[in-house]
Order: sequence, then structure tokens, then C-alpha cells
Amino acid sequence: MTDLLNIRPATPADAGLIIQLISALAEYEKLGHEAKASEADIVRDLFGADPKVFCEIAEWAGKPAGFTLWFYTYSTFQGRHGIWLEDLFVDPALRGKGIGKALLVNLARRCVAEGLGRFEWWVLDWNEPSIDFYKSQGGVMQDEWTKVRVDGEALLKLGAP
Repeated sequence: MTDLLNIRPATPADAGLIIQLISALAEYEKLGHEAKASEADIVRDLFGADPKVFCEIAEWAGKPAGFTLWFYTYSTFQGRHGIWLEDLFVDPALRGKGIGKALLVNLARRCVAEGLGRFEWWVLDWNEPSIDFYKSQGGVMQDEWTKVRVDGEALLKLGAP
């Protein structure tokens, strides 16, 4: 890492910045229409009394450069917790400086220090630059698994009393 890079835990004062970074990520992933989180959501969920999701901010030369947003998972097969990386984003103008790798290393070190069993995330199948990057960091694509989601009206129907 370089002296220009700093990775720090997010604070409640970063809620607006986190929303900006989420929006930039959503636009990059062509999913801007799905980004609905608000600053109030971020403050409640990341900085409330019992947070279940966590965030680190990467700064390059003192300015925001990217972020990770993550939470703990549990593997019944391993009998261990892990980390699920929900979002990783680096400002496109600052890519190639090792910021993305440093953000991954930061979470991998947490996994090792806490004795966690795995570190996982999704990557869109069309995002070849990210796929290549993750593979270069030791990531293994898990093509045998199919993601399942229930949301919106289907979730309301499934969860109805």
C-alpha cells in the first residue's frame, strides 16, 4: 500500500458519501433503477444500536476513492462465520492504483484474524474486468450455484399471514 491510500471504518457522517458511492456502483453495473437506499437507511442500518452491516471507506490523497459494504454470514457445513462482500467500488478515475486490492485485503485480513471460514461475493457475469481482477486475487467462480431471490409482490405473497 502507498502513503496516499487510507482505509478507515465509515462513520455516520459518511452516510451521504456512502449513498453517492452506492449510486456510482449502481450506474456502473447498469442497475441505477434499483438503487433506492437513502441516507436515513444507511444511518439506521450501519450505525444504529445493533448494526448488521459494515462499511469501510478508501481514501486516496485524503479524498474518497471507494468503499466496501459487508456483513457476516454463517456456513453450516464449515461451522464457521464468514464475510459476504455486498459491494466493492473504486472510483473509475482511481482504478489501477491498488485500491480495490487493498479493500479486498483489508476484509481478508479480518477473516483471518477472526478465524472466519470464507469470504464471498457476487460479480456480474458480463463484468470481465472485475472477474479477471477477482481471479487474480485467488477468487474462484462458483458457477454451479444459482442465485435465488424473492422480492416485491412475490415476497409480500410468500410472507403473508
